[in-house]
Formats: sequence, C-alpha cells, structure tokens
Amino acid sequence: METFFSFLEKRVDDCSSLLCIGLDPQITDLKEPTAACALDFCLDIVKATVPYAAAFKPNAAFFEVFGAEGWTALKQLIAAIRAESERFGSHIPVILDAKRGDIASTAEAYARSAFGNLGADGITLNPYLGKDSIEPFIQDQEKGVFLLCKTSNPGSGDLQDLMVRKEGGGRTKEPLPPSMFLYEYVAGLAQQWNTRNNIGLVVGATYPETLARVRTAAPDLWFLAPGVGAQGADLRSALGAGLRRDGKGMLINVSRSIASVEDRRLAAAELRDSILEIQGLVIRKRI
Repeated sequence: METFFSFLEKRVDDCSSLLCIGLDPQITDLKEPTAACALDFCLDIVKATVPYAAAFKPNAAFFEVFGAEGWTALKQLIAAIRAESERFGSHIPVILDAKRGDIASTAEAYARSAFGNLGADGITLNPYLGKDSIEPFIQDQEKGVFLLCKTSNPGSGDLQDLMVRKEGGGRTKEPLPPSMFLYEYVAGLAQQWNTRNNIGLVVGATYPETLARVRTAAPDLWFLAPGVGAQGADLRSALGAGLRRDGKGMLINVSRSIASVEDRRLAAAELRDSILEIQGLVIRKRI
C-alpha cells in the first residue's frame, strides 16, 4: 500500500531531484498586497519550476495574513499544483508549512483542515506536545508530517541544543547514548514512531554537524532541510552530512533564491543539477 514517502520517492525518481520549492508570497514581493497577487506570484513560480520540483512547500502564514481570501487562494494554489501533477503524470507532494502543534480535538481539526479542506499531502508540525499531538495527522499513511527537530534559525539552540539524559522513564526504545541533545532525542522518537512510513524531520542545512548527528539518530527518515540560499548553508556540506546510505532522504528547501531571480526555471535547473552532482560524489565516496 502506498505511503506518503513512497509517493515522494517516486516523484524524486521521476524528476531526478531532491529540490523542494518553498512558496512564500511575502507582501513586499507582490505587485499589490492582495490574496490574488499572492496566488499569481506562487503560480508563476510553480509553472517555472515544476519540472525540477520533488515537492512544493507553501507557507500558510503568507496566505493567512489575507484572511478568508488568503485561505481560498492557498486552496487554489494546492489545486493548481495537483493539476500540474496530472499534466506531468507524476504526483508532486504539497507540504503545508504551518508548524501546527496542539492536542486532542484541536489537533484533529488542524489535520482535517490541512488534508481534507486544503488538500495538502504533508504538513510541518511542532512535536513538543508529544506523540498524541501528531497522531491525528498520521492516521492516513498517504499523508505525511515533518517534525521540527533542529531548525535553521540562529535561536534554535536556545531549546533544541539542551542536553537531556535518558533514564528509565525515557519513551524511546532506540539505543541512544545516555546523554544527548534534545534534537537527537526528538529524532530518535520520530524514528521509533515512523511505523507507517509517513514521518520525517525538519533539520536545518545550516548546521552540517547537527545534520550528521540527526542522521545517526534517525538513519531511515526523510529530512526537510531549509537554509540553502538566503540563509547561507553550504550545499555540499549539508548533503554530505544528511543523505541516507541510499543517497536519498533529504529535501533541499529553497524559496527566495528561486523567487527573487528573473529566470526561475534556469535557477531551479541549475540548483537541481548541483544537488545531483554532489549527491553522486557523496554516493561514490561511500562505496
């Protein structure tokens, strides 16, 4: 039976790409501060980059700022990506960047909103309320989640780099060291929870050493890796640290470095090709 990550891996193979295109229609980039302009901005990016996109990641906040009209525009955008998928004959996953995190009926409502109403395939979640907070999102194995593990922002270390000690009451069954960073513990839990092949992690490409630690704690999971481009992450270092043994397992997320250039198709193609080249070098080095 198909799962979220089996769909993703098929798309990765179809387009020979690990590129995730972020869709962030910031008001300063729009012709006018309207939901319609936000939709047009994103559609232009989708049409230009769809041959090279393993996935698209619209940021909910930049649509929610326009109220009900923004929500309608977001739904229309996801439908348009679905239409492009059909045109190319290849299912292109849409990951809603919403970073939801709540429990019980509230989490269930968020899941219905993202997957039922909007039609997204995946979503980013904050896992710090525990497994029951993500359970409503992973009931359908064809829908996926990426749990915040080690984010790319400078302040991520305020909490995520805290050292924790695994004692008798620990929830993870994985053979983790007795003391570890909090993000490593989160990665170990995610590896354990991934029984339906629909849980991944958000791990910033800005911290290659951290990527390597998370890969050790979660050897099988897919990473959504922001930070390449405007945030200055080194692509070669990130891929070398984060790729799985099979040369997959990472989505390199970019947004402004594609959206801000005149020839978006060329920028996406060149970045896709750079990823492929480095991916090949990493695989050959490991053989």
